[in-house]
Amino acid sequence: MTIGATIRIFSTFVCVVALCTFSIPQASSDSQSSAERYITESESQWAAAVASGDTAVIERILADDFVGVDTDGSHYDKAKAVADTRESPKEFVSNHLNEVQIRFYGDAAVAQGNESWERRSEVPKRGRFVWTDTWIRRNGKWQIVAAEDLIVPEISQ
Repeated sequence: MTIGATIRIFSTFVCVVALCTFSIPQASSDSQSSAERYITESESQWAAAVASGDTAVIERILADDFVGVDTDGSHYDKAKAVADTRESPKEFVSNHLNEVQIRFYGDAAVAQGNESWERRSEVPKRGRFVWTDTWIRRNGKWQIVAAEDLIVPEISQ
């Protein structure tokens, strides 16, 4: 092999390594942006499911080993969340996501937010859920493994 050929091979190698090195952070950033969009959309869908009774979103986003802490301090699992969602339109007229903030820690994310609801008859008639959900990426799929919910008064406008 000639010196010129060796230099061309070495130069090509250096360029490939440099391109790979500089593109990795961008891929990670794109991946995080995509995950953030997915989590935000899923949180919004979960909020809407309280009034619609759509259990498909619950089955998709909650991990099989999910554990939640309800507003009364009791624990619930995925099966109970699905059953409660199926029945919730009897109690709730509407529920919608107000805001969510997400922080990433590798294959984990913490989503904190709140949503406003209106009940059919129970007191209080209006209020907000304030919550923290812990998301984990397993086998390339983001799911909630833990949740904690509070009820607080609706903000006056």
